[in-house]
Amino acid sequence: MVLEIPANFEQNIVREDHASLFIAVNAVNGMKANLGASYLQNIILNYNNQIRTKWIQFPPIHPQTNIKVAVSNWFNPMMSYKYFMVPAVLATLLTLLGTFLTALNIVREKEIGTIEQINVTPVKKYHFILGKLIPFWILGLAVLTIGFLIMRFGYQIHPVGNMLIVYLFASLYLLVILGLGLLISTYADTQQQAMLISFFLLMIFIMLGGLFTSIDSMPDWVQKLTWLNPVSYFIDVIRLVVLKGSGLSDIKNHIFVIIGFAIFLNSWAVLNYKKTI
Repeated sequence: MVLEIPANFEQNIVREDHASLFIAVNAVNGMKANLGASYLQNIILNYNNQIRTKWIQFPPIHPQTNIKVAVSNWFNPMMSYKYFMVPAVLATLLTLLGTFLTALNIVREKEIGTIEQINVTPVKKYHFILGKLIPFWILGLAVLTIGFLIMRFGYQIHPVGNMLIVYLFASLYLLVILGLGLLISTYADTQQQAMLISFFLLMIFIMLGGLFTSIDSMPDWVQKLTWLNPVSYFIDVIRLVVLKGSGLSDIKNHIFVIIGFAIFLNSWAVLNYKKTI
């Protein structure tokens, strides 16, 4: 939120009995923008009342001094909640799909015994991990495309930025989520265990990801926890690109963090997978 005070503001109040201010509000999060704009307008109103009583002594018939405020809602002019929620829901859907499918796929092979047949083959561990990762990586991008089509034609949300940036980030993000699913599968022995572990972790990630509540509104210690939450980075990026039109330079830090997550989780999954019978 930006408050623009024009030149000669005080002079206009004293000499011309009126002055104008301009408020520019980032309305990606409509509820937060509306609340912030209301607070700022109340502050300006209180200031307006102060200068009426302290600076200028008018006779009763003289019109009172007024400060006119012009408010502009950026990125979400109509303050529609769907512009804030739909991109984030799409990111959440991709997260759930990638984690559950990958985790349950390998655990299913443990349950039916085919994993033992794979373990006695000369297939290396990282070859096996890649074989499980690539199909779901492609499926995730396909689901993302379908989601964008629904967002565009179903909800009439027109992306402002370059969607190739979202696909680039989503490609890296899927490596993180699929790596998480693979890691869970190395610890779980049954599909029920895999589902419970995945559900527990994903609920925490989603609740702290900024889907329903802005991260800026959370306590400081919770905001620090979101630094370790890959979901929060993807939700932030998809909103930045779709609603604000941000470029690569605006999300470069997010990209570096996601690459770090991808390397860490997939390396952990490969090292933790044991080819034993």
